[in-house]
Amino acid sequence: MNRQPIAYEAIALPIELRWHADRLYQRAKILGKNVHSGDNEIMRIAMLSYHTCPLATLGGKDTGGMNVYVRDLTRELGRQGVGVDVFTRSQDEHVPHVLHDLGFGNRIVHIPAGPETPLSKEKLAEHIPTFIQGIQKFSESKQMEYDIIHSHYWLSGLAGLELRKIWQVPMIQMFHTLAVMKNRVARGDEESESQLRVQAEQKLMQKSDRIVAATQAELAQLQWLHRADTKRIRVIPPGVDTTHFYPIPKDEALEFIGTPAKYCMLLYVGRIEPLKGIDTLFEAMAILKREGFLDINPLCLAIIGGDPQVSREEMSSEMERLHSLQESLGIGDLVTFLGRRAQDTLQYYYSAAEIVVVPSHYESFGMVALEAMACGTPVIASETGGLAFLVKHGETGFHVPAADPNALANQLKELMMDEILRARVGKQAAVYAKEFSWSIIADQILNLYTSVLSSMVDEWA
Repeated sequence: MNRQPIAYEAIALPIELRWHADRLYQRAKILGKNVHSGDNEIMRIAMLSYHTCPLATLGGKDTGGMNVYVRDLTRELGRQGVGVDVFTRSQDEHVPHVLHDLGFGNRIVHIPAGPETPLSKEKLAEHIPTFIQGIQKFSESKQMEYDIIHSHYWLSGLAGLELRKIWQVPMIQMFHTLAVMKNRVARGDEESESQLRVQAEQKLMQKSDRIVAATQAELAQLQWLHRADTKRIRVIPPGVDTTHFYPIPKDEALEFIGTPAKYCMLLYVGRIEPLKGIDTLFEAMAILKREGFLDINPLCLAIIGGDPQVSREEMSSEMERLHSLQESLGIGDLVTFLGRRAQDTLQYYYSAAEIVVVPSHYESFGMVALEAMACGTPVIASETGGLAFLVKHGETGFHVPAADPNALANQLKELMMDEILRARVGKQAAVYAKEFSWSIIADQILNLYTSVLSSMVDEWA
């Protein structure tokens, strides 16, 4: 629909907002015509990733799919002419506060807020006001104006709500995981999310201009568990960098990671925490060993994530528990903890694996599963959350009930005994993953940005 210039003198807007409405209208109009000037001035986004930096090495306590999402979305937006500043809390005084590692015109801005060291989520919440002040100071020093706030996770959302008031711009929220869902599968108080987080997420669902849900499963959770207004929710899945994650010949991939070609490798990639269900995978391996399956079909399991090099005294409680479980199950010779791996090497590990296993008790989406599929590797995933929608059973991978080692062991046997099935499913998975290319997903995000800006102008008009 063609829009006519707005006669602002006829609108009951505060005078200090009229310039802003005009800027929003012009930006929305330009983007709506898909005009990309290449100078990153079509639109400027303040991306908030308070508790973790998108450049952090994956597999740590607070590094995973969200880091990849923020990093790759920012890069793709930059390629399409949209400027993004990613604001994150500084956790290392030796890292420069401003980095240009996310493409032309885009920055990562590390804001000092509290001690420049990793902190617990409860401590992080205390330093949100300082984080907000630091963002304001940076934007003023650069004379930078933002059109939209896009916040990730509940801590960023709380900062985003305050900046929304200050800047008078719309805010889009993405949760990545939900406290209520995590608490449903938590085992005891140690794994439970705080009431502070539960209340914060409820507030964000009421106050955000738009919410991005990763799958229809998350949409249902927001609707039925939180009574969120579905009119303000858009289902847009995360993407995958198909120029980085693609099938690599297995012999070449095995050579890169230093594994002899005779080995058949199962692979887990992700954080080392109870929610991820690694114990279920260990128990499934023990079942295969007891049944004698591994005598005929030798398998090894590689675990990417955490830091296995520290002493037992320094290990996280979950890493220590898994080491003890590994020993008690008698599978110490079958499992190798590789620790963290840089994102630019993961495609070799995915391609080298016969199967990637995602045994989580809860996943809002399942970025690891998507990356593995893009590399042409079959996935066996828990039938939970976003994984139930992402992985198509029998086509791009297989589902098993969460926390069911017998079902997982049986599915591993079926897939390992049928090389033709593995090849067919892997090939179909790689084709399917292309539908999640970041260029496609970023277009959907841009359409959401445009829609939000246009509706804001309409409300003011």
